[in-house]
This record gives sequence, C-alpha cells and structure tokens, in this order.
Amino acid sequence: MAGKEQTVNKVVLAYSGGLDTSVIVPWLKENFDCEVICFCADLGQGEELAGLEEKALASGADKVYIEDLRDEFLTDFIFPMMQAGAIYERKYLLGTAAARPLIAKRQVEIAELEGADAVAHGATGKGNDQVRFELTYKALNPKLKVIAPWRHPKWHIRSREDALAYAREHGVPVPHTEKSIYSRDANLWHISHEGGLLENPWNEPEEKMYQWTVSPEAAPDEPEYIEIDFVEGVPKKLNGRARGPVELMKELNEIAARHGIGRVDLVENRLVGMKSRGVYETPGGTILYAAHRELESLTLDRETMHFKDMIAIKYADLVYNGQWFTPLRAALDAFVAKTQENVTGTVRLKLYKGNIIIAGRKAPRSLYREDYASFGKMDVYDQSDAEGFINLFGLPLKVEALVDMEGGAPNKWRAPDYSKFKRD
Repeated sequence: MAGKEQTVNKVVLAYSGGLDTSVIVPWLKENFDCEVICFCADLGQGEELAGLEEKALASGADKVYIEDLRDEFLTDFIFPMMQAGAIYERKYLLGTAAARPLIAKRQVEIAELEGADAVAHGATGKGNDQVRFELTYKALNPKLKVIAPWRHPKWHIRSREDALAYAREHGVPVPHTEKSIYSRDANLWHISHEGGLLENPWNEPEEKMYQWTVSPEAAPDEPEYIEIDFVEGVPKKLNGRARGPVELMKELNEIAARHGIGRVDLVENRLVGMKSRGVYETPGGTILYAAHRELESLTLDRETMHFKDMIAIKYADLVYNGQWFTPLRAALDAFVAKTQENVTGTVRLKLYKGNIIIAGRKAPRSLYREDYASFGKMDVYDQSDAEGFINLFGLPLKVEALVDMEGGAPNKWRAPDYSKFKRD
C-alpha cells in the first residue's frame, strides 16, 4: 500500500482502553500495515477493565490479551520496594513507576510468544513512562522494534479533540462519559492525579478530585486499631487473619481510605528534566510502609539500618527512572533480602483522621531489651564504661581544639566575643 511503512509485521501494544491507546490501534494499522495485538495488565484498576476486549477489537485490534498480574505486581515489585524503604523525593510511594516495568515485561513475553517484531506504548514524549517502558524493552529483548506514536513524525494527534475526530473517522468506540480535567493512573497500590487545577502549585486540590480517600475532616471521630503481621518483611496477616497479597492490599486500602490516610501532594522532578505536580492516594501502602518501618526499628542493628536508609534513596531513584531490570537493582534487592531475615513480628496501629499512630510492636528476634535499656542497675551495661568510650570518641575534637589553643587560633565553634563592641 502506498505511503505505508512496511518494516513492521506484528506489534504488541500496551493498551489501557482509554482514548489515546484506542486511536493508536488504527493509527498503527494505517501507518505500518501490520497486525496489532493489544495487551492490558490487570493491576487492580477495577472498572476500567469492563468491556475492554470488545473495545479493542472494535478499534481494529487483531487479538487481545487481558491478564491478571495483581499477585505478581505486589509480590515481585511492590513488596521488595517497600522492604527497601524506597520513597521518591520524600513522599512518592512509586505506584505508577513500579507498574510500568511489569507491564513492559509481560508485553515483551507476549511479543515473543506471538512472533511479533515490535512493541508499542502510548506514553508521551514529555513524561517518565516512555523511559520506563523502553528501558525494560531494551533489557529484556533489544531486538524488538519500538514504536512510540507520540514521538513519531506521522503522529498529528495533539489534543483530545484531535483524538475524537480521528476516532470518529476510523470507527473507534470512545467513552461516552465526560472527560475529567485530571489525568489519572490507578492500580492496587495507588491512584494518581495530574493536570487541571493541579498545574498551578499554589492551588489546593479540590475535594471532589479524590477518588479513594475521605478527607481527614470527614473521617470517623473514633480511632480504629489494626494489627499487621510480617514474616521476613512480607505482610502475611491483617488483624490476626492470614490473607493473600491481593486480599490484604484491598482490605488495607478500604480501612485506610475511610480514615483519610495516604494523601500526598508533591512537586516532583521528572527524569526528563522538568518539574511536575501530582497528587497521590496510597492508603494501604502508606500503612504498610509505616508498619514495616516500626518492625525494623526492633530488629535491625544501627549500622545496617543507617546504611539501608541510604540505599533506599538510590532504590527509589532506580524505580522512578525505569531502571528495574538493572544489575544494581538486583544487587540492592539481595542486600535488602538479607536485612529482612529477622523482620518478623506484629505491629499495632491506631488510625485517626489521616494519622497513623504506632500503638505497639513486637518481634521474636527483637534487639530491644528492656533490661538493657533501663536506667537502673544492670549486669550487662556498666555506666562507668561510658567515660572511656567518650574519651576515645571525642579524641579528634580534643586534638583539634588543643592545636588551635597552642597556636593562638580562636576556637571556631565558640561564639564571638561581642563585649568589645559594647558602647561606653
């Protein structure tokens, strides 16, 4: 066919069912004259999956995969990230960032299964997701061609109106609901909000924007207590009852959401160089991070905990930047897994109007001993030993001060003598 690009025979598209990826289906067929297979990962986005296969086929897809990856998402991506303590720029619990490498991983596997020679995604050229998808493609199968329509010279769809016109022209079914002013991404871990009023960082988020959590003001006036049991850093029980990862996460989300827990408003640094403002709701995840951190306070020694806090920042950067399938992330996981061997125990939490209050924690391998920590008389710790420790620990400070004194230099740590400036 004249004007076609004939270099691609079969492409697997990361498909969400939204307007953008729906119009990408006929666009791929029109511009590449290729077979299009749509793949959607069920990561807990709920109602968004309704009628997805029919919609994809009606848009022109030759085949559709919809796969439930919720267990793998939590077990292989979210929980290791939580164990590492990874938080991007002090607030973001990485719900979207952790999802993309899993989606891209399965996309590559389907491409290999189907004998496809290309993969495609609907991420724009301004965001982080394009990097997250494509780094995964490169790591898992660099021989696959990558089609990123938003960066392609033949992509002329730049607005929702353009997309709707293209959809009508090509018979693509589009949602009949009114388009939200916000761009959202949801899975079992979080829901994100961007755009609209949020583009001005001075604007307070409007209450109707939130989809999961009630406002702290509207939360119950009575606190709720919960208990979470961990085994080697993995949450296994909620309120004494064993639950699988998906069930546990769903129930934690419901509990935390009704108490207004998990809202984050963040101006973040995107990998591509610009700042963006996003609001995130991560109710159950916020509770898990808090509980896990408290259990580690009992079971990790000082040096390990402090070093682990340092690598948590790097781990978060790797996840945010799409570098999941890298040797460094795998090496950090090995370190984190070692630190989790004794992170087994129970944490009790009090939830009240947006707050998580620690009500208790216990662990069979706790390093906290009341008899050691007590200020009373004890056999294990002789308080007179502290004098020698302080003398050695403070020796560098003492030597430097003596050198300054002998050389006539003023002590750099003492306040200046302002008395000479007093008026007569």
